Amino acid sequence: MYRSHTCGELREEHIDNIVTLSGWVHKTRDKGFVVWIDLRDRFGITQLIFDEERTSKELLEQARSLGREFVIQIKGTVLERASKNANIPTGNIEVLVQELTILNESKTPPFTIEDDTDGGEDIRMKYRYLDIRRNTVKNNLIFRSKVSMEVRKYLSDGGFIEVETPYLIKSTPEGARDFVVPSRMNEGQFYALPQSPQTFKQLLMVGGMDKYFQIVKCFRDEDLRADRQPEFTQIDCEMAFVEQEDILNAFEGLTKHLLKEIKGIDITSFPRVTYDDAMAKYGNDKPDIRFGMEFGELNAVAQHKEFNVFNTAELVVGIAIPGAATYTRKEIDKLIDWIRRPQVGAKGMVYVKCNEDGSFKSSVDKFYDQEDLANWAKVTGAKAGDLICVLSGDTNATRAQLSALRMEMAERLGLRKPEEFAPLWVIDFPLLELDEETGNYHAMHHPFTSPKPGQLELLDTNPGAVKANAYDLVLNGNEIGGGSIRIHDKETQATMFKHLGFTPEEAKAQFGFLMDAFQYGAPPHGGIAFGLDRLVSILGGQETIRDFIAFPKNNSGRDVMIDAPAPIDDEQLKELRLQLNLES
Repeated sequence: MYRSHTCGELREEHIDNIVTLSGWVHKTRDKGFVVWIDLRDRFGITQLIFDEERTSKELLEQARSLGREFVIQIKGTVLERASKNANIPTGNIEVLVQELTILNESKTPPFTIEDDTDGGEDIRMKYRYLDIRRNTVKNNLIFRSKVSMEVRKYLSDGGFIEVETPYLIKSTPEGARDFVVPSRMNEGQFYALPQSPQTFKQLLMVGGMDKYFQIVKCFRDEDLRADRQPEFTQIDCEMAFVEQEDILNAFEGLTKHLLKEIKGIDITSFPRVTYDDAMAKYGNDKPDIRFGMEFGELNAVAQHKEFNVFNTAELVVGIAIPGAATYTRKEIDKLIDWIRRPQVGAKGMVYVKCNEDGSFKSSVDKFYDQEDLANWAKVTGAKAGDLICVLSGDTNATRAQLSALRMEMAERLGLRKPEEFAPLWVIDFPLLELDEETGNYHAMHHPFTSPKPGQLELLDTNPGAVKANAYDLVLNGNEIGGGSIRIHDKETQATMFKHLGFTPEEAKAQFGFLMDAFQYGAPPHGGIAFGLDRLVSILGGQETIRDFIAFPKNNSGRDVMIDAPAPIDDEQLKELRLQLNLES
């Protein structure tokens, strides 16, 4: 028996018990006549004591020989600790060691195994197995496990059946790039790793499973950011005989359950915002509604006043930043420099200070009087003490720029509180998006999304106006889930493929299996997929998913710990009938 108790388990009621513990040497303190060792495992830390009065000379010397992260087993007696430590649960006891066994020695770690470590991100990624020993990473992984268990519990209790779908599937032209896998037994042919189990879960509905879920790995070969990984995990769900309202109600329930069980928070409000309103009020389709600063469109009150910058703009729009009228000109200039950065791309900014006495001071006083500026304040909801920031230009670009400014100011003002949660649904997305370069339409979500009832005929006359029977669940400015009511008949699906530029032959080659299935009594169905990595990070008070993944990739998609991706040898290439072209 390696241990009778864990290192986080012993309390005062265990005093005088003889116990066996195993773990890692966390810290050693040698005072000459006494040696203390903090022994650590996943569950906590227990202080061990060796002293000259009660410990043999050989055992004392053995204790002094232990290095950081040695794996040891001890047997000893639980004692009341003379100098108690209220910062750890085991702080009232210590163990007087009678036997010590070194289970494995350790090299000196390249960084300290502490919450506040001296290791940079690169070195910790290389030695991720050591990083996991730190409380910050360990607790994140335990937290992720707790969220996953609560998801399974809620969905299972709701009648959902967990079904595994294949990882080796057929490559399709939609969405991001596929990761492809050569088939040794089928020369010149390839599998793809799934970007999602989309078609399989629809086939499960055709198969009569009615309610399906899966916590599943998905893969996308795309450029990475802090919140993106080439492999990620979805909570994938589908339901038969449902309309949009059924889906929204079911997964509001899941979100409420998680917030209650994981965070102890009761959420009752799930506002619903159309895509068009989200873009007009917040400049993006995943708005953070924990704070105000809604957009105010100023075209009607700011144009035709001899200020050509506004007069020639497609959109003039502003936000009121609370309490920022005290900003100096230097501070405002720094803000203008911030929005002029290439990452934001604004050309400039007009500002108005709303003074406490009810007057206004702007950067365009030459063109606008106090009454004009009062109208701006009314439209943006500005109060005395606020700063109105106004951008102008093309509608889409200007909204995106102002959205970036809104989020930046919320961050600076401490309005994005990680322990405050504000979910909402964004609904009525466009079914199709126009590619400005090619002039072709592509599916905003995926080609299996159904148009809103009564809008199918618009595909032939005004495809850009067709709304999708789709919905995203947004939490604190992050999309945590998205889904739609699916097309479930062959004719409608064929029409959709046609408008996406597929020939009938291409549609049959790529998706013939699904269209064939629709001919055998496919029920109306719809579903949703949550990004588990992102959901867990937001519930954990962070927005970087890498901190909640055991073995993440870096921003180049590499696993620096195992050095992957890596070349394969010539014999493997030969078996797969592949030849690498090394010429540029």
